[in-house]
Parts: sequence; structure tokens; C-alpha cells
Amino acid sequence: MTDSSSTAIEFLYLSEPDMIAAGVTDMAACVDTMSEMLLDFKRGDYRMAGVENNLHGAQIYFPQESPFAGMPLDGPDRRFMAMPAYLGGGFQTAGCKWYGSNTENRALGLPRSILMFTLNDKDTGAPLAHMSANLLSAYRTGAIPGIGARHLAREDAKVVGIAGPGPVNRTSLEGLIAVRPGIDTIKVFGRSQGGVDAFIAWAAERFPQLTSIEQVDSLQASVEGCDIVSIAIPSPSGTEHYPHVADAWVKPGALILCSAHLALEESLTLRSRHVADARSIYEAWASELPAPAHDLVGIWGMHLVDRVRDGRMAPEQFEDLGEIIEGDTPGRTSDDEVFIYSVGGMPVEDVAWATKVYRNALERGIGTRLKLWDEPALA
Repeated sequence: MTDSSSTAIEFLYLSEPDMIAAGVTDMAACVDTMSEMLLDFKRGDYRMAGVENNLHGAQIYFPQESPFAGMPLDGPDRRFMAMPAYLGGGFQTAGCKWYGSNTENRALGLPRSILMFTLNDKDTGAPLAHMSANLLSAYRTGAIPGIGARHLAREDAKVVGIAGPGPVNRTSLEGLIAVRPGIDTIKVFGRSQGGVDAFIAWAAERFPQLTSIEQVDSLQASVEGCDIVSIAIPSPSGTEHYPHVADAWVKPGALILCSAHLALEESLTLRSRHVADARSIYEAWASELPAPAHDLVGIWGMHLVDRVRDGRMAPEQFEDLGEIIEGDTPGRTSDDEVFIYSVGGMPVEDVAWATKVYRNALERGIGTRLKLWDEPALA
């Protein structure tokens, strides 16, 4: 809305090229924005879905069989999902990411998920912007590992193991290098040769400062000798299917990032510190699931909820990154500490980065102004 006396509503439409021009791929800025967001989240200045304000979103599931012609059937990543949130602090906006997802999209030359984001005025609910959100979502996802590396990784980290060379690990690597520019060696493990080749070619072009980018033939080889390991390998539900990391593989001082499914040898679990991007989202998520929640949702934070529930872990051992950023608890205290860092993703992340990119677009004159109405037909 242009002023308080007018009923006219206009909003900004931002295509994917518009989003790029407005800085959506500026990873260093995104890391700083996500850090600001996590502090607001830790302080409670946010709202997400559900009565506890901590739900990931609302998802449409499809059946394996249906008597109705035309109804989509269940399949890998076959879903629609809405992820609404409000974020306070310096943001003071609300919004919702909406997407449809289907692995079969790739055969059509499309991304698995196709996303849009609507940013809203927090008071009137009027749209401020409607924007392409694939890059928005990808970069805020990669920035969260970056913040983890800023506070948990050794400052002299040089070697990164990549397990799962998909889009998540592309932006995760961008986030890691944004905060640890001394990284010079990448080890890549993947199930698809085409995926590995594409990742290596992309990394070589994107980061010419890297001195070594090599393919390795196993998860073990992508972990051994690495200062930071980023694991993003989707798997079927069930702990027996999750990528399993053995204690002996992990060097002293390593940071293990989990953006998908993960299982650890018990001795590694016991000797590590465990930090989540936001502990409360896993607790809220697990409250809707039967125990063990980790069998159904393979993110490491769900396993930590299970351990606290059954008494294998004291609540204070399940740490929150916001508390470390705020200084309530220490980050790395020795060069030999091993950290396991769980990344789950939250709608407030989309609101934060969408707000920053929208404000950039306004300052730079980017986007197309669209009118909702001059006067509402019903008021």
C-alpha cells in the first residue's frame, strides 16, 4: 500500500533473474542475515505454524492408490507444502513459501521442487512481493551450515568432505567457504557419476582458489581426514537405511554437518558435542511422531530428541546454535572437539532472506509492480 489513506494495493513481482540481480546469491550477506535471524529466533521474536509456533509447515500427502482419476499418487518427494512464518527484530514481516515437489520433474529438465514466496505486511496482511523462491530457499539452506562453521569449525579448516553432491551441498559449500576462506581441498562422494562430475565442474569454476577437488569412492573416504564434512544423502525412512558414520573415520576437531539423514556409531555420539540450528523445531516435530522419531525423520536433531526423551542424553547436551551465537554457551573450546551439527530448515529463514532481497530490489529499482486493486470489491 502506498499510504494509509489509500485502499490501492500494489506488490512487487520478482522473477528468478530479478532475484539474482537483487542479491539472492550473495552468500556472505545471506550468512549474516541467517545469523541475525537465529538470534531473533532464540529470543522468541518469531511465529511459525501450530499452537506452539514451531511447526515446519503444512503438507499435502498423496495416497499410494486412489479411486479418483487424476489424483496424484505417492512417490519420491511427491507433495505440496506451505511454510508460513512471522519474524520480528529488524525484519518485521510475515510470509509463506509454497511449493510442489516431484522427483520425476528432473526428467523434464525441471528442479525437483518449484517454489514461490509471498512476503506480506505484518499488520494489514497485504502482499509486499511475490517472488521466485528456488534460489531463495537454496541459499538460506546453505547459509545455515555456514553459520555452524563460523562458530563450530576450526579456524584453520582446509579439507571439506562432500557426501551427496546435490543442490543442498552446492550452497552448503558456498556457505562454508564464505566463513572459512582457507578451505582448499574438497573430497566428493556421490551415488551418481553424473552428479559427482557436475559438482566437481561447478566447484572448480565457482571456486578457482581450490587446489584439489577429487572424487572418492565411499562415504568413509569423504569423512576421513576432513576438517568439515557435509552429509546430504536422502534415504528411505528407517535408521538402517541412513548414511552411517563410524567413530574411527572422524579426525579430532572435525565438524560433521547433517542436512539430511544420518546415523552415527554410538562411541562417536558419546564423544561429540551436538548442536542444532534451532532445537525447538525438532522438539515440536517429534511431538507429532511416535518414538523413535528418528526412524521416521532421519535428521540428526530428531535422534537427539529421542535420546533426551529416553534419558540417554541430558537436555543441556542438546545444544542450540542461537545460544552459542548469543554467548550463553561457548562455541569451540579446543582444537580436538568434535561437533555434530543438525540442519533442519525453518520458514523464518525464508522470511528473513526474502525481506533482505526485497529491500535490495526496492533500493535498486528491480522487479515489476503489479496491482491487486485500486479499491477492494468487498470490504
